[in-house]
Amino acid sequence: MFEPVRFAIVGCGVIADIHAQGISRLDEAVLTAVCDVDEEKGKAFALKYGAKYYADYKELLADSDIEVVNICTPSGMHPQHAMLAAYAGKHIICEKPLAIKLEDLLHMIQVCKEQDVKLATVFPRRMAPAAQYVKRILEEGRLGRLTLCDAYVKIYRSQQYYDSAGWRGTWDMDGGGAMMNQGIHIVDLLQWFAGPVKSIYGKASALQRNIEVEDTAVSLLTYEGGGLGVMVMTTTSNPELGQRVELHGERGTLVYEDDEIKQLLIDGKAVAVPAFEPFIVLPDGHRIQIRDMAYAVREDREPVVTGEDGIHALQMILGTYESSRLNKEIHLIMREEG
Repeated sequence: MFEPVRFAIVGCGVIADIHAQGISRLDEAVLTAVCDVDEEKGKAFALKYGAKYYADYKELLADSDIEVVNICTPSGMHPQHAMLAAYAGKHIICEKPLAIKLEDLLHMIQVCKEQDVKLATVFPRRMAPAAQYVKRILEEGRLGRLTLCDAYVKIYRSQQYYDSAGWRGTWDMDGGGAMMNQGIHIVDLLQWFAGPVKSIYGKASALQRNIEVEDTAVSLLTYEGGGLGVMVMTTTSNPELGQRVELHGERGTLVYEDDEIKQLLIDGKAVAVPAFEPFIVLPDGHRIQIRDMAYAVREDREPVVTGEDGIHALQMILGTYESSRLNKEIHLIMREEG
């Protein structure tokens, strides 16, 4: 067993508590410091977890005890906070999305490479044992060539939710709505399972909530492998209908819903799925990724979910928004190469 890796958290909001719980439950990690501009909230958070409190982020970064910074600030602030951490020589775990603009994300990745620090994006749903099993099924080609792969996120967020913080539901700080903030985890799973998307035709609108960004979005996808698919995402489903990925190939079908495999049929026959250890995305997924970062630091390797792994999901979301604005199909590979 190695010496515990020393973590810090910037931004002491709701998701920061999940990060702190994950760190506190690991032998491989210790929470050294926290930072928040709200002194009352920051000090209370630090006291709860036995960490030092900093009001000034640059002072926290000057603390030589800190090895990894977990960025839990509003999405629009992620690039600034990540690059400051990189220039200070700190490794980074950053909440999704890493950035709300593709050029900012690519710049973050470049700076981290230049400064020789590790960058991980938080996609905890990938950590589910059932998700890992699905990935193996697909890599083994057991469904055959994928022809139709869809994702659905039908959850509920009230107007009060958006009004609870000034940054929620804004383009500048949230970067988007149902797809960018809530749906990005399933967007990531879809592309991780089914492969990269070549083009998107999308529509996104605020149909019920008084917000700048969308509460409902629909996308038609064309995959690089030739298959088709749709993404349907909303925060106005009342009651909620959950989050689901449906994968259809030449040989079979797999339905993955709320981090469980609900159906797996190959060559017309139902396939028994192994019994997995219980997994709750919050906090299990975060804890697994934090533990992995600790090992990545001590073993000097890349984290299991890298900064680069955050690129394509962001492209798919931004492509949907651009398509909706321009009312035309957006070719993502052309955007990446151009």
